[in-house]
Amino acid sequence: MLNGKICLVTGASRGVGRGVALALGAAGATVYVTGRSREEGDAPLPGTVYATAAEVTAAGGLGIPVVCDHADDASTKAVCDRIANEHGHLDILVNCAIALPDGLTDVAPFWRKPLRMTDLFGVGMRSAYVACYYAAPLLLKAGGGLVANISSAGARCYMHGPAYGAAKAAVDKMTHDMAHDFRNDNVAAVALWMGLVKTERTLAVCAAEPEKYADWLNMAESPEFGGRVIAAIYLDRDRASRSGKVFYAAELAQEYGVTDVDGKRPPSHRAFLGAPTEFSAAVVE
Repeated sequence: MLNGKICLVTGASRGVGRGVALALGAAGATVYVTGRSREEGDAPLPGTVYATAAEVTAAGGLGIPVVCDHADDASTKAVCDRIANEHGHLDILVNCAIALPDGLTDVAPFWRKPLRMTDLFGVGMRSAYVACYYAAPLLLKAGGGLVANISSAGARCYMHGPAYGAAKAAVDKMTHDMAHDFRNDNVAAVALWMGLVKTERTLAVCAAEPEKYADWLNMAESPEFGGRVIAAIYLDRDRASRSGKVFYAAELAQEYGVTDVDGKRPPSHRAFLGAPTEFSAAVVE
């Protein structure tokens, strides 16, 4: 389905990024996998860019590992420069890189949490902007492409505190505005709200505090699920109609007939977390 397509997935040593990369690889894509982890032990959780890239190749695509710290703009630019030199274009950019500070899921007011919660404004919010900035010329050269920014219903409801909510709300709004700038270039930009995803971090938290997420875990999505939805959006000839909007990945999966790795379709959380944010069509130049 994605044979010959060039993809960049940021923050893919583990978590959602790893799953997205595997799903795109399973569809036949060449996937550049970025992250900071060179070898096991570089991070508290398992996973490296090299391991993910190898899994992408084993899934049927071609995984290309690139060690990159998305807190460093020059490092992000270097990734895009490499893609330009090796392929000359980019078909799909997926921004998954995010800094998740310790204490994020602690139940406490923001002033009792570490000030490092603001790291979310760097890797997670700013890093998505920077990756799009450097990738945009490559997407234009592809003659049509897709930017998918991984977000969360925390952009609209209270989730993990104001720093997390502000970062996710910013990602959604900049996705909308980027779509306006891409409108004449056949590049679509969407923000995807995932449900609870069975990442290494999530499973560790659930094991430590089973009462906190037990009910949610039964409805959780695999890390690959978001990648399957992204592939479906890219293959949609009418993907331009999606551009600038925010979606629950589960609802798009229903529309496209996409299932998770277990053959099931995770439910949308619209009923209790709220509808995706809608933005004004007004334009002030």
